[in-house]
Amino acid sequence: MEHHVIIEKLCSCAKRDGLSQVVTFDTKESAKNAAETQLSFMESSFCGKHNFDITEVDDHYVIGMLGGGCGCGTQHMH
Repeated sequence: MEHHVIIEKLCSCAKRDGLSQVVTFDTKESAKNAAETQLSFMESSFCGKHNFDITEVDDHYVIGMLGGGCGCGTQHMH
């Protein structure tokens, strides 16, 4: 079974860093570890005006943006 790490919305910070919206893993544990690593990277490397969380959905991990406008050029999309 495949497990995915999904970035719910690719803000301009994610696009600037060339992040893929969906990454696939063979094991749930690998996907979880990758999601946690990705979350840490996003929180430390992005503009700092938004926060993220991880939600498990049907054995996949979705990284979502918390709050409203983020200050990185995607306010109109929230």
